[in-house]
Amino acid sequence: MTVITVAAPQGRLSAEQRRALARTLTDAVLVPEVGQLAPAARVGFQVHFVERAPDMMAIGGTLLADLLADAEQDVMVVDVAVMDADWRREVRAEAIERILAALAEACGLPAPSPAWWVNFRVIEDGSWASGGRVLSILDLLDTGVFTEERAKAVRAALSS
Repeated sequence: MTVITVAAPQGRLSAEQRRALARTLTDAVLVPEVGQLAPAARVGFQVHFVERAPDMMAIGGTLLADLLADAEQDVMVVDVAVMDADWRREVRAEAIERILAALAEACGLPAPSPAWWVNFRVIEDGSWASGGRVLSILDLLDTGVFTEERAKAVRAALSS
């Protein structure tokens, strides 16, 4: 289970951009996590889009409502919550870079804005629940969506 929450100013993302991001953000995390593009694994991912009024977000202590004249103030926060697995620094970095690239592409920009932030949180094994029971990434390793190499790395990371 992975939950990706995108908080942006009201109206920043169109329905078309959200449609594209629903898939590209899912895959941005899915591929590094399981080691391949595995469409069957997408069911374990949710993307939530949260819009905030310009007077409900601030940069540098100033409300966006007061900064709207400055078009360069393009704030977004992406919060990614993933199940404990093999999330070494380089794997997290790959996911974060893919997330920022997906946002830039969906927004038609050559590069991500410096005011876009990504928080990547790993939720401890046994701290996820769905369908009335506590889940573990170990439950998913034998489903065939993980490459053998990634499954081995996840098992090793959780056994240490």
